[in-house]
Amino acid sequence: MVGGGAGVGGGAGYFGVLVSDPWLQNQFTQVELRGLKAHFMSMRREADNGRLSLRDLSSKMSRLKVVGENLSEEERAAFIRDSYQNLDEDLDFELFLRVYLKLQAHASSRVGSTAKNSSAFLKAATTTLLHTISESEKASYVAHINNYLGEDKFLMQYLPLSASTNDLFEIAKDGVLLCKLINVAVPGTIDERAINTKRVLNPWERNENHTLCLNSAKAIGCTVVNIGTQDFIEGRRHLVLGLISQIIKIQLLADLNLKKTPQLVELVDDSKDVEELMSLPPEKILLRWMNFQLKKAGYKRTVTNFSTDVKDGEAYAHLLNVLAPEHSNPSTLSVKDPFERAKLILEHADRMGCKRYLTARDIVEGSPNLNLAFVAHIFQHRNGLSTQAKQISFLETLPDDTQISREERAFRFWMNSLGNSTYIDNVFEDLRNGWVLLETLDKVSPGIVNWKIASRPPIKMPFRKVENCNQVVKIGKQLKFSLVNVAGNDIVQGNKKLILAYLWQLMRFNILQLLKNLRFHSHGKEITDADILEWANSRVRSSGGQSHMDSFKDKSLSDGIFFLELLSSVQPRAVNWSLVTKGQTDEEKKMNASYIISIARKLGCSIFLLLEDITEVNQKMILTLTASIMYWFLKQPVEERPSGASDSENGSQSETISNSTMDDTASESSTDENGTR
Repeated sequence: MVGGGAGVGGGAGYFGVLVSDPWLQNQFTQVELRGLKAHFMSMRREADNGRLSLRDLSSKMSRLKVVGENLSEEERAAFIRDSYQNLDEDLDFELFLRVYLKLQAHASSRVGSTAKNSSAFLKAATTTLLHTISESEKASYVAHINNYLGEDKFLMQYLPLSASTNDLFEIAKDGVLLCKLINVAVPGTIDERAINTKRVLNPWERNENHTLCLNSAKAIGCTVVNIGTQDFIEGRRHLVLGLISQIIKIQLLADLNLKKTPQLVELVDDSKDVEELMSLPPEKILLRWMNFQLKKAGYKRTVTNFSTDVKDGEAYAHLLNVLAPEHSNPSTLSVKDPFERAKLILEHADRMGCKRYLTARDIVEGSPNLNLAFVAHIFQHRNGLSTQAKQISFLETLPDDTQISREERAFRFWMNSLGNSTYIDNVFEDLRNGWVLLETLDKVSPGIVNWKIASRPPIKMPFRKVENCNQVVKIGKQLKFSLVNVAGNDIVQGNKKLILAYLWQLMRFNILQLLKNLRFHSHGKEITDADILEWANSRVRSSGGQSHMDSFKDKSLSDGIFFLELLSSVQPRAVNWSLVTKGQTDEEKKMNASYIISIARKLGCSIFLLLEDITEVNQKMILTLTASIMYWFLKQPVEERPSGASDSENGSQSETISNSTMDDTASESSTDENGTR
């Protein structure tokens, strides 16, 4: 097993936690094992003379999820007494894990689904006991992969995959398939020159592919808080399938917005509703579209989900009749047996030329992922919306601010990568109650939020939202954000400019904190933008590079050469210079920018910028890119750094406090999602 690979967090180098019993190892993800190991070590440190016995456990497990929250100390003690004879036995890590699993199963069976499962870690922990995977989902994703990647020059030697074997998990072990699948979902996300493709990869090359895959998956909006590179190498089926499911869903829902499908304005009556439609997550737009078509067909019920509401097949029969009446079969609605009806529906879809994502049984059983995929595919194939000129021209009057939407996207993906309790679909809508902002602040600066005065969603009373947002502003001021004339109510009202300004300062604060915690243990000295600039220039200089960065808005950065030299200085193997262009034409600049982003992600940088942010030199994003590379570099053990690198490259040692304020513009970075905050 490989140690020292880059983990999920902003380039965290971690060593896998090994357990001698493979069964026990397979009950946990690497992320969970690292969390539990840290907990075990701190219990040992707190114990008398460093000895820990079974007897001590019940009192020391109160901080653990599930086990600590849903069982009292007495209940834990009683359960351990009943399960083990010798309570004075020395406790090693493996015995601790076995006790933890037993207690967890005990807690789950007692509490059932009412357990306080608010955190992502906990959801993963309770499912690790079962690890079931849906065979029909697997079959559907295998068909999708064969369909979209069958012609790929590298993968065609392995495809088509068979759904009846474990081919999918075997081929996923080298990371190439998942990287390519991400590019099918959001073309251009990964520069394919950065993927290690050869028939046999060594452990480092595999690990680099997985790191590139995980950081790129985050950058298209997947949630990967509980997955580490080790999980792919071990072929953890439920985790691999979960990630594939997210990537395919992003691909299938890609057209469900007004930019890609302007005809969607037909679903609303006036401009006020268009604003609302634009802020809806794609699944909700898909439901809205489905109900719009069903109304035309005279269907009386409203479909609110992709499981129980479509089980009987009636909604599908009406939907396909209105979209493709020429293929309809009158008996679809007259048959009594839902299973027979489901079969007729799929025949209708076949005649329309729609790819199948599910079987008749999946419809009858109400499989939410596969039904969503089926409806999304029908929408892509034939949406039945008109292209009336009046509606399209009405769209042109809406403000199109690409800068705002690019920054919104970067902040949204950054916040989603932190594993908050709510997935954010639209920053301007989903932050208005203040809750997710408070969660993010707590992740970036643990303990800073006063949860006693915070209200958890759903929040009925408007003044409670204002209270949450007032606390958000108050904490911002505490952290020295520039928030002149900003009040909590501005966030509640969804003021775009102020929300973006706040998020940029929060993201910047996060990366500066991460650096401060690492760097020459910084002796409490704040890290400034000037320090980062000086560090980058001195790295490039010391490794013989010719380029120089005057500031984060230095226009000469648009050719990408400086960042390629910087990446090469922190990891000499990182850049293949034969693939680099001179960066003179726009096309050459784009090729270099795309290569830079993928190389940084492959090293382990968790970054959320687009290649335009480099070619147009977006000051905020350039700062976060540089800071992420610096963070990755300083996390490497000193002996693994390129020669000539030392911690004393602390830049100008300038005591100047960075004077960047709100107009100093947007970015990425990530708290360490490994749970090693």
